[in-house]
Amino acid sequence: MSEAGTAGAAAGTAPLSGFERWLTVWVFACIAAGILLGRMFPEPVRWLANLEVARVNLPVGLLVWAMIVPMLTRIDFAAIGAVREHWRGIAVTLAVNWALKPLAMAVLAWVFVRHLFSAWLPAAEQDAYVAGLILLAAAPCTAMVFVWSEIVRGDPAFTLTQVALNDTIMVFAFAPIVALLLGVSSVTVPWSTLLASVVVYIVVPLAFAQAVRAKLLARSRDELDRALAAMKPVSTAALLATLVLLFAFQGEAILAQPWIIAMLAVPIAVQVALSSSVAYAANRRLGVAHAAAGPSALIGASNFFELAVAAAIGLFGLGSGAALATVVGVLVEVPLMLAVAALVVRSRAWYERGAIRSRAPAR
Repeated sequence: MSEAGTAGAAAGTAPLSGFERWLTVWVFACIAAGILLGRMFPEPVRWLANLEVARVNLPVGLLVWAMIVPMLTRIDFAAIGAVREHWRGIAVTLAVNWALKPLAMAVLAWVFVRHLFSAWLPAAEQDAYVAGLILLAAAPCTAMVFVWSEIVRGDPAFTLTQVALNDTIMVFAFAPIVALLLGVSSVTVPWSTLLASVVVYIVVPLAFAQAVRAKLLARSRDELDRALAAMKPVSTAALLATLVLLFAFQGEAILAQPWIIAMLAVPIAVQVALSSSVAYAANRRLGVAHAAAGPSALIGASNFFELAVAAAIGLFGLGSGAALATVVGVLVEVPLMLAVAALVVRSRAWYERGAIRSRAPAR
């Protein structure tokens, strides 16, 4: 195994901190706090929600930087060549993101919205709910996956490479996939939102993080290590603050239609469970190292909800069922991804037993 691979494996053995073990509790507390703030201070919250460029909310963008800059600072570009060892993991994630997940969500939306829950959902909005769910699954997450990768002690170079590939594919594949699954001839993609999101959530923080890394390394390796240790709590605090802000923005819609939101959450939860399980199991079968398989499972299951919300509003309107369905994705994704991350961490020993057998040469 390469030095980079050994380091990743060693990192994977680190247990979750006490705070991380209780992170789900903090997440739900932040969700409740956000909804409460939205109800108590609607005007200031509305003002913050309107601070946008190309439908990218600037306060959320700043908090996302605070989340991911410490993680991006850890990336050593000299070690990115070692990602070639994980090409099977990259192939699995691409297949799940761009084939399994959108198709599975289209089927799940049809099953749950059109059949199992149709009697309790407004008939006039069912097409829009299906469209919103498909929009949610058609693009993989860009920013939050760095948080999930950090929690499961994933290889940061693998995560960055996978996100970069997904962003490139998204530019060309998002509109055709959505158009195919919605059965329409053309879809207006909010390209300004897509490109602005990539710049805001990847290009700028990555450039800043690498500049900080270079400056610290110029002093000493110990200086870099101390700074990375000091920055780690910032990521978690920014994640929790982001949740407060997002749910302050969306709290009114959530409280107005709780039962509809609960029903729309079901296909999203099933899709997350299916996509993450398939990615994790396929990586284990192919003998992929856990440091790549963990992020692969999480990237495979998560959604680019910022783009989905913007596309739904642009196509169907702010008050549409499609926009509401994408908002439900914001509501349920963080708790679900934390649950997946916890399972990935706790199953590491089981995973490695199977992955080692798969890597062993046939006799």
